[in-house]
Amino acid sequence: MKKYFPGPAATAAVTVLTLTLALTACTQEPPAADSRDGSPGTALSHIHGLGLRGDTLYVATHDGIHTPDATGRPTLVGDRRDDFMGFTITATGTFLASGHPAPGSGGPADLGLVESTDAGRTWHEKSLGGEVDFHSLDTAPDATVYGYDSANARLRVSPDGVTWEDRAALRALDIAVSPASGETVLATTETGVARSADGGRTFAPGTGQVLSYVSWGAPDALFGVDPSGVLFRGTDTGKGAAVRWARVAAVPGGAPQALTVVDARRLLVATQDGVYESRDGGRTFERRVAVASGQDGH
Repeated sequence: MKKYFPGPAATAAVTVLTLTLALTACTQEPPAADSRDGSPGTALSHIHGLGLRGDTLYVATHDGIHTPDATGRPTLVGDRRDDFMGFTITATGTFLASGHPAPGSGGPADLGLVESTDAGRTWHEKSLGGEVDFHSLDTAPDATVYGYDSANARLRVSPDGVTWEDRAALRALDIAVSPASGETVLATTETGVARSADGGRTFAPGTGQVLSYVSWGAPDALFGVDPSGVLFRGTDTGKGAAVRWARVAAVPGGAPQALTVVDARRLLVATQDGVYESRDGGRTFERRVAVASGQDGH
């Protein structure tokens, strides 16, 4: 049998198509089985965000925030099973999230920006309830909040999480803010990573490496993962040029669902079969939590 090996053009077309589907995806499948019942083989699905508070891993999903127990089994944090589409943990340990309320819980269809100061056990509305569903959230060094409003395809920025300014309109899947300066913002698009040098007011067209998710954990720790699960490390010259990306390794488990970079050595990636952690800059990975294969996280 003759084997077919796609050339660069075909591979690029598949990659862009995969990201295009991800940009429009917002699944509403039934929630996963309750992970608190001790059932063997319980796994998470539909992951939208990852974070560390201290050394504790938190996983934002279609069915609430979970953390692994001593055996790696995911356990629901608090009692809210909201669909947390956007999620980040700030430098002070505050949880910020967005998305949709759990079925039957009442309230508006969009959570706006919600906040937890007790590691996800309780939440309160910060702003924009019933108005916005942020699919990506990040913060600048001065605690300015950046949110990608998926429904309106627009970046929104707030100095305090309460009052917001509309900035650039663009079609993106994920954003990352420079930990050195809130003026530099990256966004993943169908044509490559778009870069802003003015706090997200304008973006240069996306070019170069097509990535699904980007995360900037420290000035020297910019990483991205492409739709097939290959991890790249980025170098930003700070001179307005496009970011240069160098391949690091393939993350186990296939297509990515979320990426969070802690520093130049430690990063977290959710793929189709697990949440993986690397402590050597992405060269090797260890699975922290099992994931049930499903659609991409957003």
